Amino acid sequence: MQERLQKFLARTGIASRRGAEKLITDGKIRVNGVVVTELGTKVDPVKDKISYNGKMLKVEAKKVYYMLNKPKGYISSVKDEKGRKTVVDILSDVEERIFPIGRLDYNTEGLLLLTNDGEFMNKLLHPKYEIGKTYVARIDGIINMEDLDKLANGVKLEDGKTAPADVYLDSINKTLKESRVEITIYEGKNRQVRRMFKALGYEVKALKRIAFAGLTLSKLKRGEYRKLTETELLRLRKKIGDK
Repeated sequence: MQERLQKFLARTGIASRRGAEKLITDGKIRVNGVVVTELGTKVDPVKDKISYNGKMLKVEAKKVYYMLNKPKGYISSVKDEKGRKTVVDILSDVEERIFPIGRLDYNTEGLLLLTNDGEFMNKLLHPKYEIGKTYVARIDGIINMEDLDKLANGVKLEDGKTAPADVYLDSINKTLKESRVEITIYEGKNRQVRRMFKALGYEVKALKRIAFAGLTLSKLKRGEYRKLTETELLRLRKKIGDK
């Protein structure tokens, strides 16, 4: 879609609309290698190559932030070499190229954030911010207090001992010989929650993330997604020291 050259220049952030007009009349802008000095020149930002001082100009994509209630059976990735469905497939009508913040494995469901803001993502995943991630695990077996304490204090895994976690026994089903445990971890080792239980001899039969960095799924149904609110974004930015 075509637009006036000065409007495009202003959208790139190199100058105000009036400043962009001066850049054009001063002969500082090239379109497809040709100097353009006429105000009102129309350009197509997708097809045309527009440059200033030899540098190609482009409009940065609008930053977007989504929450998804991930169902099982999806890969937390942009694409999968094995052809499996990805979480991005669920958000197929989102125009921006987004990617998940962290991962939930194929058989884990629950809260997953997606964005096109790389800096924001990196900070949320950085260990120094100790962002809490809360899961509910349904495990095979009746868990005892000793093992609950081990989960809370740290479990030795092949890649090191896990950091302290918040652990709560939700319920026990003696008939099915199952336990439901709520656990909040503050780090991001690969498949960490499943491996923690496995190290203590328990099989995780179902796993769901119910909270991330203080955000919860609330009424978001499985497979549904929505944009984060301004309030939610402000809370997240506060946690990672962004203004």
